[in-house]
Amino acid sequence: MTTSTTIKQPDVQQVLGHLLPSLPAAALSTEPTENVLPLLSPILRQRVQLLSSASSSDPWIRLLCYDPSKVPRLTEIAQGDRLEPHPASGEVEIDWEYDAEIRYRRVDEETLQALVVFKDLELTFRLIYCVGDPLGDGWKVGEVSVTEKPSPFSSFGGVSNIVEAERQFKESKVKTGQSSGLTSSRGAILTHDDDEEDDDDYWARYDATPARTPAIKRSPAPQSGGHGTAEDDYYAQYDDVQPAMDNHDPDEEANLRNIAPPLGLAARSEIPIINGSDDEVEGNETQGSWTLAGKPRSPSTHSRRSGDDPNLIHPHPRPASSAGSNASVEKLEAAAAKQEQSDFGVKQHVSRSIKSLYQLSRASGIDREEFERLVKVELDMLGLMEE
Repeated sequence: MTTSTTIKQPDVQQVLGHLLPSLPAAALSTEPTENVLPLLSPILRQRVQLLSSASSSDPWIRLLCYDPSKVPRLTEIAQGDRLEPHPASGEVEIDWEYDAEIRYRRVDEETLQALVVFKDLELTFRLIYCVGDPLGDGWKVGEVSVTEKPSPFSSFGGVSNIVEAERQFKESKVKTGQSSGLTSSRGAILTHDDDEEDDDDYWARYDATPARTPAIKRSPAPQSGGHGTAEDDYYAQYDDVQPAMDNHDPDEEANLRNIAPPLGLAARSEIPIINGSDDEVEGNETQGSWTLAGKPRSPSTHSRRSGDDPNLIHPHPRPASSAGSNASVEKLEAAAAKQEQSDFGVKQHVSRSIKSLYQLSRASGIDREEFERLVKVELDMLGLMEE
């Protein structure tokens, strides 16, 4: 960026003194003269050189204006008598200090512009301060157009000197930086709030799930209004949790008691002995047990009591009664349902435990990535122990 201390105000007569007399010729000729091209900015110079050679019928004055709607009026002014040179001096009669009105503005850090307006001629010249131009640095013509109505500076704006233009640019830059900073900070806050709401909604779905754990159905979180301190109540509830490494599960043992034994494997103590003999015994209908036929008796005794073949035995199991069979099936179904509820309760407990550990980690300053790494390490250690 070139500072205002090194940029001087343009010498309007030096910059435009040779371009004004060439406008009448530009309204008739298709190619510009060589002495006009160094007065144009690099962009306008390239536009004139390329497009004038592409068209062999249109005059090149149209290339000096970027607004096609103003080209007819610009051509009309160039062909009028107001730009005719004086017969004696050969120059256009203009009072450069009185007739020219100039305004300045800085567009960005590399672009400083000036708008020169000739109200009597109804012409405007937008000048650009160029640096690094092969044909020389300084003020160059960036566009030639006609004056706007009602004010020639309505769209350009600008101020009366370069120092004021630099000051306004710096102030607008500071305000833009502050507004962008506030916008970015507000966006970051809103994004953070959205993330927090998403996390709350995610964990709230677990809290809304109905508890179906057989043993403890209340949350392990401290309950308000209870006896004793909240911390003691919180940790006391973990006394009833089955340890992961303990193979003895009281709930599982209680469920196994309700399951009927396999066929032919009834406990010996459950089979009553009548009159000290080991005759065939049947369980009562409420027990619903299954028994096997007793030891084969001697041929004489068996024949006297039943009249059957003494060699006939009954090795297959038979139900004590039809009512006892139905009761056993119902108990099996009830045990299966309890086992399913138990599995669901264990999964719920694992999910709530992971949730509590994750919230505890966040409160301690551990981020999500570190928490996932800790959980993965523990799972890998359990895999090694199982092997």
